[in-house]
Amino acid sequence: MGIYEELVERGLIAQVTNEEEIRKMINNGKAVFYIGFDCTADSLTAGHFMALTLMKRLQMAGNRPIALIGGGTTMIGDPSGRTDMRKMLTREDIEHNAECFKRQMERFIDFGDGKAMMINNADWLLELNYVDLLREVGACFSVNNMLRAECYKQRMEKGLSFLEFNYMIMQSYDFYYLFQHYDCNMQFGGDDQWSNMLGGTELIRRKLGKDAHAMTITLLTDSQGKKMGKTAGNAVWLDPNKTSPYDFYQYWRNVDDADVMKCIRMLTFLPMEQIREMESWGGEKINRAKEILAFELTSMVHGEEEAKKAEASARALFGGGAGGDIPTTELGGEDLTDGGADILTLLVKAGLCASKSDARRNVQQGGVTANDEKITDIARSFGADELKAGVVLRRGKKNYQKVILK
Repeated sequence: MGIYEELVERGLIAQVTNEEEIRKMINNGKAVFYIGFDCTADSLTAGHFMALTLMKRLQMAGNRPIALIGGGTTMIGDPSGRTDMRKMLTREDIEHNAECFKRQMERFIDFGDGKAMMINNADWLLELNYVDLLREVGACFSVNNMLRAECYKQRMEKGLSFLEFNYMIMQSYDFYYLFQHYDCNMQFGGDDQWSNMLGGTELIRRKLGKDAHAMTITLLTDSQGKKMGKTAGNAVWLDPNKTSPYDFYQYWRNVDDADVMKCIRMLTFLPMEQIREMESWGGEKINRAKEILAFELTSMVHGEEEAKKAEASARALFGGGAGGDIPTTELGGEDLTDGGADILTLLVKAGLCASKSDARRNVQQGGVTANDEKITDIARSFGADELKAGVVLRRGKKNYQKVILK
């Protein structure tokens, strides 16, 4: 099986412009491909994870990745999948975010001499003369076709700014520039990028009379794919200072049962023979599959040692213990009343509930435990000795925190 066939079996390929040619190039290690990363934050998220692992797979098969940092396109903002315009960032913010991206990508991609390249499209986009660009590139784009593009549909409902309307032209110009200056013959992106990628291949064909190819990375299932990289309204970051290794592990440990094998196929480097065997697992074994997924991905992002710590902490919690590196909230003497603290106060202090009324509702509904004891009394109080030993609070099945008095 060639690498292209493996990508298909893992469910990573959605659509391509010329499958036979792309298969041949990838399997023979002849692809020089790019994936773009706009610098909208100072850390990559779990939502970027599929792209990073895809680049790693293809590099291992002899192909050459280009990680295109969007220092220029971030100045505009990609409208794909958006119902509102993205926040405008300063050039200083974008440059800082780009540096953070570079450090994180180096954990996945080999940027040694003659290997992967990391390039910033600010190097050419910010130097463009607008009139020259209109004359050279603008004539190659049909406004009618652009307005039918999937990437603009949601924004059209509330109003698409002219700034965002230019994004397709900028992304297309990236491929055109990389094709000419870096021998880049292929571009990858998610399903929502397909119109933008076709714009780049068409621009190369019309301006240079040559062929280049586009291939999209498929998304996960609706239930997992739409929230990929987000949980409870917050991004799941690759930066351990923004999302701890434990929380990262827990995010993947808690994926839906229906999504776990799809995530394992797409995101891990486990051999397909092992994955095919795991696909027959059911019942309690599905939880073991989730542990494998969480451990593999946490190891890739944070290292094996942190993955082992996160796994031990999760097992301690599920087993009713209080060991491991469980996320911890420290209390001081000022947090106590009459030498103790009630359950409602602890739930709020630990960040498990937004307010005491929220905490009261959770207790009354039977959704709170302390050291594996179900709490039904909203007046339940914990003394200083109990708190010094540590109390592991749970709200629901997936939210945990240890509170300890220092």
